[in-house]
Amino acid sequence: MEPPSITERDVTVGEALQMALSFQQRGQLEDAEKVYQRILTVAPDHPDVVHYHGVLLHQLGRSDEAIAAIERSLTLEPNRAECYNNLGIILRAKERYEDAVAAYLRAVELDPKHANAYNNLGVLRRFTGKPAEAEAAYRKAIELNPAYAEAYHNLGVLLTGQKRHREAMLCYFKVLSLEPHRTEDRRLLAIAYCEMGERDKAIEIFENWLKHDPTNPVAIHMLAAISGLNVPPRASNAYVELAFDGFAESFERKLEQLSYRAPSLVAAALEGSGRPPGGDLDVLDAGCGTGLCGPLVKPYARRLVGVDLSAGMLEKARRKQLYDELAKGELTECLRAHRGLFDVIVSADTLVYFGPLEEVAAAASGALRPGGTFVFTLEELVSPDAGVDFHIETHGRYSHTQHYVERVLERAGLRPQIAHADLRTESALPVAGLVVRATKVNGQHDADHV
Repeated sequence: MEPPSITERDVTVGEALQMALSFQQRGQLEDAEKVYQRILTVAPDHPDVVHYHGVLLHQLGRSDEAIAAIERSLTLEPNRAECYNNLGIILRAKERYEDAVAAYLRAVELDPKHANAYNNLGVLRRFTGKPAEAEAAYRKAIELNPAYAEAYHNLGVLLTGQKRHREAMLCYFKVLSLEPHRTEDRRLLAIAYCEMGERDKAIEIFENWLKHDPTNPVAIHMLAAISGLNVPPRASNAYVELAFDGFAESFERKLEQLSYRAPSLVAAALEGSGRPPGGDLDVLDAGCGTGLCGPLVKPYARRLVGVDLSAGMLEKARRKQLYDELAKGELTECLRAHRGLFDVIVSADTLVYFGPLEEVAAAASGALRPGGTFVFTLEELVSPDAGVDFHIETHGRYSHTQHYVERVLERAGLRPQIAHADLRTESALPVAGLVVRATKVNGQHDADHV
């Protein structure tokens, strides 16, 4: 729908701004941009317009322009706490952490009751390794707004990382009393019970959940992970879609807090393959999510394709304008449908939702051209029981042994090289991972069987 003209006498700047904000809140970012551009032609120095246009520019992936716009809005109206809070969010995304802290501190100086700025300050303090300051900021946010579910959630995650599980559980209980449908906090509460050796109570959470919602894919998957019963060969399509669609908007921010390294490890492994980034390869980003691997592999790509099950994640990837094609679909099926079409396949933190790897390895081999490269990460099963090749963990992801991965890839006609690295932190501990680079052997038949 084409946004109406704002030059007509019956549309004020304020009304046009509300129209732009409405588009923005509904995710119609291109329509919002058209309205902002029209407003700015008639009111270029309206501080609200300049500020919220800056927020939109960040949503569109134009963060440098966003910072400039919000800083300009502050020259027009210097003492607006919310502008400093939004500026801090964008500065944090640009990894300008000291500047972001300064922006949050200025926000709470201007408005000592700005609970959101305190919560954001806590997130950044935790990320930069200052847990005591983070805890103080979260608790201040809660003091100012006792119904602030996100601050309770963030405090719970911080306390979990410090092994203060009882205190963390109180936070998750509070979140669920405020917002009963927050599935992530139910999951975290169950994991906290597991950490304290009370697995029966964790199981009870998901059993009760399923009594009220018997087909909920998150509850089904997590009950299997924690009980060890009816474990699926991979996370169901419904689980992945539901979990990641709801996670799309906060995905990159959450991973930043976990020192997430999988995309950079994949990029380093691809660089180590000897393939020059000459822009002449057909590249598939398998399980592309919000497109974190996109800018790292784009220099290699003549054509860059992304596939993911989550429509929400794909929309975030689309905004980056890096991919020549984005498709919604299940990974193995996509690989089987694109035989011999790719020189490189990358997959960061996607195969952790697979138990047996035989089918996806065979499909990847079939999708690669001879000499092609398959780079991916897995979580490592470090001390397996005898005869165990992979295992579903209580967080719902699978871990795999190195020997199993090597065996599967070799059978699929792929020659593997495997390195060990920490993929992220979880509960303040590093997550051991495998960074795998496999080359399709020239002349090897495409392995469609196991």
